[in-house]
Amino acid sequence: MVAVSAPGATPVVPDAELLGDGVWFTIDHASAVGGVRRAAQAAAVRLGLGEDRAAEVGLVVSELATNQTLHAGSGTVLLRVRRTAGHAALEVLAVDAGPGMRDVSAAMRDGVSTRGTLGIGLGTLPRLTTAWDAWSAPGAGTVVAAVFASPGGADAAARALREPTGILRPMTGQTVCGDACAVRYDGGATTVLVADGLGHGPLAALASRAAVRAFEAAPDDGPVGHVRRVHAAISGTRGAAVAVARLEGSTLRHAGLGNIAGALVGTRVRRLMSHPGIAGSHSPTVRETSHPVERGDVVLLHSDGLTDRADLTPYAGVAGHSPLVVAGLLVRDFGTRPDDACALVLPVVGTR
Repeated sequence: MVAVSAPGATPVVPDAELLGDGVWFTIDHASAVGGVRRAAQAAAVRLGLGEDRAAEVGLVVSELATNQTLHAGSGTVLLRVRRTAGHAALEVLAVDAGPGMRDVSAAMRDGVSTRGTLGIGLGTLPRLTTAWDAWSAPGAGTVVAAVFASPGGADAAARALREPTGILRPMTGQTVCGDACAVRYDGGATTVLVADGLGHGPLAALASRAAVRAFEAAPDDGPVGHVRRVHAAISGTRGAAVAVARLEGSTLRHAGLGNIAGALVGTRVRRLMSHPGIAGSHSPTVRETSHPVERGDVVLLHSDGLTDRADLTPYAGVAGHSPLVVAGLLVRDFGTRPDDACALVLPVVGTR
């Protein structure tokens, strides 16, 4: 189970992973680099990675943020914690809309710095991170994910980078995101949830996180059963839009209430439709749809903080990248509404 909300909540199924909401840093000036570097180093120390490892974290984060100011003009960096298999890892996501790179692998060589590429310090990624991933294209900006873990948690952290995940970004002016998402594994099935609490701020977060807890605690069930359980569990809150998708073998099942958008992206784009309603506010009608899937397809779920037509087709090769990178790209380009934003990415890679 992966929960992208409610830090400290305890999953009730094995194979648990927990993520904090994370903190976003705007990198719009050289002075912002020091702030995100210090925050990253402090987080590494709190996670018990040690002072030497924290210094390596600071170096990588500093290089990523510096690249944003020098080559893209500005960007954002997300710092968040993932806990899995008894170990903790720090995840860093650097996102910009700058000139991008034609050849990411060439930029991995230390000292490379040419016009139109990031180039400075990207060689620190393979040398100093536990795991990393990067997507870039000329004129389309760059998204880089970097993971740092202690030696004992390195394998779990590296695997987690390829697991389904979502990211949250609070509405401008808010410190708490009213959206939430979660992923759980039941045998060969992977089930994901996205919840969008009504409104913004702490009360919206209360509703969406209650939805996550209900989803985590529920027995193995299909999308309709999960939505109904969430509806019953959050009746004392202001309510939330909720969608659940379950991937099992070559079939994707989906059910939702309210304005959670979804898409199945492969050789064509198939939209995943939710029914009108709000979980927790009245007795809903919930129906399920099923879709055949193939290896290489990608399932997207997102709140209405992203525009309705969020899609991967404009981005060559991005579907093969880590869900964290894909989610960062979606939030960057489609999270344009004045609202909380949540994007969850589930790759179809076969049964787990």
